[in-house]
Amino acid sequence: MMVSGEAAGVLADALRREGRVIRVRSGQALFVEGDRAERVFLVQRGWVILSCVGPGGREVVLAVSGPGDVIGELSAFDGRPRSATAVAAEDVEAVVASSEALTRALEEPGAALELIGVLASRLRDDTHRLVDFATLSTSGRIASRLSELADRFGEPVAEGTSVALPLSQDQLASWCGASREAAVRALRALRTLGVISTGRHSVVVHDPERLRRQAQGLA
Repeated sequence: MMVSGEAAGVLADALRREGRVIRVRSGQALFVEGDRAERVFLVQRGWVILSCVGPGGREVVLAVSGPGDVIGELSAFDGRPRSATAVAAEDVEAVVASSEALTRALEEPGAALELIGVLASRLRDDTHRLVDFATLSTSGRIASRLSELADRFGEPVAEGTSVALPLSQDQLASWCGASREAAVRALRALRTLGVISTGRHSVVVHDPERLRRQAQGLA
């Protein structure tokens, strides 16, 4: 579904050479669950929420991607319909390329090993999330997701680390497997402890070590 921008240098360069830049307005879909997979996307600016439809038609948030992430690649490999919907959480700029362009990119030196490494990292992250769901409270899961976003996309500011939070409270709750009310209480508790402060679609992490401890169920 998503290749992390942290290790997508060769792939990203290849997609930029063969693809074209598109701009997607907030709320519009880059692709939809069930679509044929004919294209892959490299996010260059903005945020994309990946979700699927659960029982009863409820949106289930699977991941949040940002600048440097490649999305939509798995269906390009196995030819199966899209397993998720990708919606721009704000105005997004992305490179779109054909599935064949991604396949050709893997012929470049080091690209295949790079992708294998990223997929292995994603499997480990998915395992950690499963452990989070099984062992952590809502506060711990919220802390874990915020810590993840801060580590990947955070920007240093005088008060700590600022990270965009493109999710609504309902979406954040879904991403963490919690009710909206429980997610609101968890955010309030983290603010009261001085670990974070929140603004409109943004969070500042003031105490990253304590946030990590919360994410590990140690605080």
